[in-house]
Amino acid sequence: MKDSDMKKVRVGILGAAGYTGGELIRVLLNHPDVEIVFANSESNAGNKVYDVHEGLVGDTELEFTSEMPFDKVDVVFFCFGHGKSEAFLKEHEIPASVKIVDLAQDFRIKGDHDYVYGLPEIHREQIAGCQHLANPGCFATCIQLGLLPMAKAGLLTHDISVNAVTGSTGAGQKPAATTHFSWRTDNFSVYKLFTHQHLHEICQSLNELRPSAAPRVADTLDEGFETDGITVDFIPYRGDFSRGIFCTEVITLDAPLPAEKVVEIYKNFYASAAFTHYSDKALDLKQVVNTNKALVHVEVFGRKVVVTSIIDNLLKGAVGQAVQNMNLMFGLDERAGLNLKASAF
Repeated sequence: MKDSDMKKVRVGILGAAGYTGGELIRVLLNHPDVEIVFANSESNAGNKVYDVHEGLVGDTELEFTSEMPFDKVDVVFFCFGHGKSEAFLKEHEIPASVKIVDLAQDFRIKGDHDYVYGLPEIHREQIAGCQHLANPGCFATCIQLGLLPMAKAGLLTHDISVNAVTGSTGAGQKPAATTHFSWRTDNFSVYKLFTHQHLHEICQSLNELRPSAAPRVADTLDEGFETDGITVDFIPYRGDFSRGIFCTEVITLDAPLPAEKVVEIYKNFYASAAFTHYSDKALDLKQVVNTNKALVHVEVFGRKVVVTSIIDNLLKGAVGQAVQNMNLMFGLDERAGLNLKASAF
């Protein structure tokens, strides 16, 4: 499949009029090995894609369609809101030969389904061989990339404090009281304290990587906010910028470790990762905005390890990672179509 004259991967997109749908179209239009067969949107059928995603003026004449010709595609992306993917599959039949990449949270938790959790840093081989894939959440991606090396090293033995701020596009395209410009700009707020839905997938991955003797990471708290495992105490914030996630995690060790040892754990863990990199310098969000990169940095203060991790919520936190996963699923170069550079300013 790596010959220059190979057949292109034929793609269908459901929910193509939202933020993730538009960003997916933007990325795939520049993918050398992809042909977009259809972009489905019932409410926009017959309209040009650039009538909704105005940044694509001059890039494509693709039109939204109400049709869903699954027999003409190799893979379909679900860009639905959470809970809609499972409902859609109960009402529609997709040929068994067509791969699915679901950007919603419906199949991220292991259960009675065959969806592989699509975090390439830990599941590359499973992704390459799967038919159905559950793309990770944006907060979940950023937080996991900050914690997974310590989980694998067996160093998550105390409750973990996580603070993360996301841009307004993380709330989706549908207007709401906390997303319109006059409320969001010059403002900062907290929401879903300790209860964010991404905690379940975060803890699932941490428990998967931890040594068997290490404490269990609890994905829920009981009514008294106590648990028999260690917890990820996650406080999410709404920021007054449009895209990106900046995350800070505080890990308490049983005993101090030299800073260079902790840094070595991270550098070794991400040595072969296509888009996740360790930075020796403190991070700023503009390093990753409009890219599929994730950057991680650590500092050590006695028994405290402070990790910062950053991603673009629409790319590495959503469609960029989804395309990265599609590449793996079809045996393509993992980086294909994702050569996106950060702005210098």
